[in-house]
Amino acid sequence: MSRITDQLDPPDHDSKNGDNAQFWETNGFFNRRQFLSITAAVTACTPAACLTDQQTKGQPKQPSNESQNLLPNSMAPAIQFQASPYGSAAYLERLSHNKKNNFSHKEEIKVEPWKGSVPESDEEIAFLPVHRLAALIQSRQLSPVKLTEIYLERIKQLDPQLLCAVTIMEKSAIREAKQAEQDIASGQYRGPLHGIPWGVKDLFSTRNARTTWGAKPFENRMIDEDAEIVTRLRKAGAILIAKLSTGTFAQGDQWYRGRTRNPWNTEEGSSGSSAGPGSATAAGCVAFAIGTETRGSIVSPSKRCGINALRPTFGRVSRHGCMTLSWTMDKVGPMCRTIEDCALVFNAIHGADEKDPSTLTAPFRFQRLPDLAALKIGYREGTDEAFLTTLRRLGANLIQVPAPPNYREVKHILTVESATAFDDFISQNLDEQMVRKVRVKNFRPARNITALDYLNAQRHRFALMQKMADYFENIDLYITHSGDTGLTNLTGHPAAVFPYQFDKQPRCITLIGNLFTDDIILSVAHAYQTATSWHLEHPQIL
Repeated sequence: MSRITDQLDPPDHDSKNGDNAQFWETNGFFNRRQFLSITAAVTACTPAACLTDQQTKGQPKQPSNESQNLLPNSMAPAIQFQASPYGSAAYLERLSHNKKNNFSHKEEIKVEPWKGSVPESDEEIAFLPVHRLAALIQSRQLSPVKLTEIYLERIKQLDPQLLCAVTIMEKSAIREAKQAEQDIASGQYRGPLHGIPWGVKDLFSTRNARTTWGAKPFENRMIDEDAEIVTRLRKAGAILIAKLSTGTFAQGDQWYRGRTRNPWNTEEGSSGSSAGPGSATAAGCVAFAIGTETRGSIVSPSKRCGINALRPTFGRVSRHGCMTLSWTMDKVGPMCRTIEDCALVFNAIHGADEKDPSTLTAPFRFQRLPDLAALKIGYREGTDEAFLTTLRRLGANLIQVPAPPNYREVKHILTVESATAFDDFISQNLDEQMVRKVRVKNFRPARNITALDYLNAQRHRFALMQKMADYFENIDLYITHSGDTGLTNLTGHPAAVFPYQFDKQPRCITLIGNLFTDDIILSVAHAYQTATSWHLEHPQIL
């Protein structure tokens, strides 16, 4: 959702050769080529089409939407985007003939038991990844209450410096931690996220906590609804301890309290718009966070703060209860300290939601030991040679590829959709209350773009999606230093971000996967991570 201008990436296709099909069968991965040809979008896409009208409190007084025939940000248009150029109907028809594919089934990801002594310092515990914290909690060597208190203390201490938190939810967090501790003690363990403290980007509604969207006019707004992502993580036993900062209306890292900072270098911002999730996760203020991306807002702050993240295939995670910036581009994903953590969190949150018509359920089978030789991994000239050497040592099948399709002709989509999403805000001149009007400067001019221009941009986008399908014809994923955020956010492809070197702070690289191969890119990234230690570095800021 940030204004980052990285390159784009290609969409996915459905044809796989015999070697790839054998890989998926051998390693338990679903045959994506078949899946892709079948259902890239059992739903196509209105990101927030699923949002219901929400009763709000604490908003500035404004004219009635009803009297002006205005629509709330949550109301989506009656058209939906699907990430595959082949359409959802064909995908579903072909999938229905494969009895092995049970889309409602979720495979459990078990964590390895804890071995050795338990860390003594709060700082060591705070920087443990989720899968190690889960092992300690499951074995009753670490109390969810103790862990929650550690994170609450850190975020209270560091927030004045980092400006990463909008609301610290101390009372409810302690209450939930005590309940988690009781449940686990009585044998009601829910899985690897049970008792794990986390934070959510303040674009998501949460009962009993402000939802500000990073905007001064909404500083005291209360929305009496939990977003679907909050509901699913609560069901998994995770403990929400903070609403984390976002750039105003999901743009950049500047919000009404100031600029969210990078824990590795507090002289610079954490990038955006998932600024708080990136900063808080890197600083050990939460065990993991949830961010959103429209055009770089998960990838960019993850790279800036040196953490791990998954920007999923479009439509895999519900956006119900989340602010809309673009109905055809908004996505929700985990931001963590390891790739394995991203897999654990994603496994708990993905899947269809009736409240978000853009969502669908697709197979997700994370592999800790994938057969890299059975995958075709593309790389471009200029890719870091040390990174490639490590992958080759792990048995990877690397293929040099040209740059992905050019997308310069695709204009107007994001600007028109964001202006439409905030039409009620602009129509009532609420932008005049903004301290930094630059954050909404594109909303008014975009209202003058013609419907013809917008629809032609979507036609160019569809042609780009077809080109991306062709680009992926002979590869399963590819490596990019830039992140290719412009391209791949238009086409809906998944991206995994993770550290691959260290220069005063971790430097990250990105894997772009074919549509609905979120598990494959995470598995490849995890294989790399098991052979390296860049992800174990953390900033010293206390």
